[in-house]
Amino acid sequence: MAYVVTEACIRCKYMDCVEVCPVDCFYEGESMLVINPNECIDCGVCEPECPAEAIVPDTEPGLEKWIELNAKYSAEWPNITVKGQTPADADEWKGKPGKFDQFFSPAPGKGS
Repeated sequence: MAYVVTEACIRCKYMDCVEVCPVDCFYEGESMLVINPNECIDCGVCEPECPAEAIVPDTEPGLEKWIELNAKYSAEWPNITVKGQTPADADEWKGKPGKFDQFFSPAPGKGS
């Protein structure tokens, strides 16, 4: 089992999870973070740190899309180990559904 980042991270990207991860398995895209499933040790410390509640165990039903997305982009995006700047409008996007189709970007972020 591993954890995955879901749509709730898009446009929020708080990054509180990054600094508590003991194995540095987060990767940064332009609009969200992902977790590398091969590096995640299933410790769970990141899940409660996410203000957007975007991190969930990959054993929850209906996560196939997010499991694939996390695996794909963690191999392409730069690793992030230090919390970066949270978007100024993150709180406005927190909890809003349907962000993927309109706001997901395959472009990499800056990483650390």
